[in-house]
Amino acid sequence: MKSFFIAIYSNKILMTTISAWLIAQAIKVGIGVFRKKKFDFRLFIGSGGMPSSHASGASCLAMSVGLDCGFDSVYFALAFAFAIVVMFDAQGVRRATGKQAVILNKIMDDIYWQGKMQETRLRELIGHTPIEVIMGLLLGIAIALLSRI
Repeated sequence: MKSFFIAIYSNKILMTTISAWLIAQAIKVGIGVFRKKKFDFRLFIGSGGMPSSHASGASCLAMSVGLDCGFDSVYFALAFAFAIVVMFDAQGVRRATGKQAVILNKIMDDIYWQGKMQETRLRELIGHTPIEVIMGLLLGIAIALLSRI
């Protein structure tokens, strides 16, 4: 069992990808502290916000695989396709879900104030704007490149 954890820790691509995700999440917390003047740990474990940790991790994975295995390898093709799907989902489907949550929360507020319903609010910050995804993409690529130095 010990060799399993050593093997996981020794996987440079995996560790670099996890680092990209952690760095993106830490940046979100830093931006949150700057904007709101208070620390909010939910920003570290939640989704949505600047930069996209989904895009950062997926692009870091694809770039790292490309650098290690070659940009003409089937491994890079798989990682690249995965990154495209993740970034499209983060920016498209999940963002639309967040917009729907805003509208539903307004409807729930109206009903609540009329005394007819008591429900918890839906989470609104789910997806990413295109700029958040692009910044996550660039961050992931930069971390993959820096890990080779």
